[in-house]
Amino acid sequence: MAFKPGQSGNPSGRPKVDFEVRQLAREYGQEAIEKLVAIMRGDNPALAKAASEALLDRGYGKPVQSVGVDPDSVLVQGITVHFVSSEATREDGSHG
Repeated sequence: MAFKPGQSGNPSGRPKVDFEVRQLAREYGQEAIEKLVAIMRGDNPALAKAASEALLDRGYGKPVQSVGVDPDSVLVQGITVHFVSSEATREDGSHG
């Protein structure tokens, strides 16, 4: 549906409910981040990975990926996270 010049597709603007819900959710932001950190540091590798990705996505944005026709034109930006079990961590902090 095309709009005439000067005509808005949303004349009454964003619903007030959206704003109120966003404000309520932000009140729990710190608690939510602390919970994600606790899950990230937990014993379940799958949950730790999901929590880490959620924190990274919110802190740095989701990785951007552009794909062209030529394989040499592929551009991928992001952060790679490697999970290492505590048994594989040496006392000096290195992994092996």
